[in-house]
Amino acid sequence: MNILVCISNVPDTTTKITFTDNNTQFNANGVQFILNPYDEIALARAIELTEGGNGKVTVINVGDASTEPTIRKALAIGATDAVRINAKPHDAWFVTYQIAQFVKSNPFDLILTGRESIDYNGSKVAGMLGELLDIPSASIVKKLDIEGNQATVEREIEGGKEVLTIPLPLVAGAAEGVSEPKIPNMRGIMSARTKPLIVIEAVDVKTNSEIISYETPAPRGQVELIGADDPAKLVELLHTKARVI
Repeated sequence: MNILVCISNVPDTTTKITFTDNNTQFNANGVQFILNPYDEIALARAIELTEGGNGKVTVINVGDASTEPTIRKALAIGATDAVRINAKPHDAWFVTYQIAQFVKSNPFDLILTGRESIDYNGSKVAGMLGELLDIPSASIVKKLDIEGNQATVEREIEGGKEVLTIPLPLVAGAAEGVSEPKIPNMRGIMSARTKPLIVIEAVDVKTNSEIISYETPAPRGQVELIGADDPAKLVELLHTKARVI
């Protein structure tokens, strides 16, 4: 089985985020970048599905040279080879289009993404990729099994779960439960240095969105304590100050 895993290079959740140029540009100075956790889950499942010589796993990233440490980590975890499309990932449409053009010339049996990236949380790539490639796609996949040329996926829906049998090729957005992230061992780290990492140039495509400005969340306000013997005061504040009732 030939599996492609789409990976993103995202800021660590512990990183303090700041902006420059009148809040129009993300400030990457001093930011620790990591492999997107949901993509790491997808990668772990891909490796499991190809264990024992049952196929290979290629990872693909749309990004500049600064993303290569993240790509090398994916190779250390167990990916067979990697592709970097040399471009700044302007938005989800741009990223999806670049990956789709690559796949059209290099078909795969299964394409995995994370359910979302933890920086923009758009959850768009899996669905758009399936549409551009004219193959089925499934989002928020909690379980994924392959038998022959069919995949059985269990996905999260409002109020419950849905189990589907889908023919390959397929695009699936992996969520928690599909697998557990794997920690690179020393052998994997050493072999990652020599595994193939192909760099290709992006194709021209019009971007469909523009970031006007960024905003940080409002500071958390002070906590006001209400005595347990004064529920009327609590109701009053919920109505007049919090405005939730």
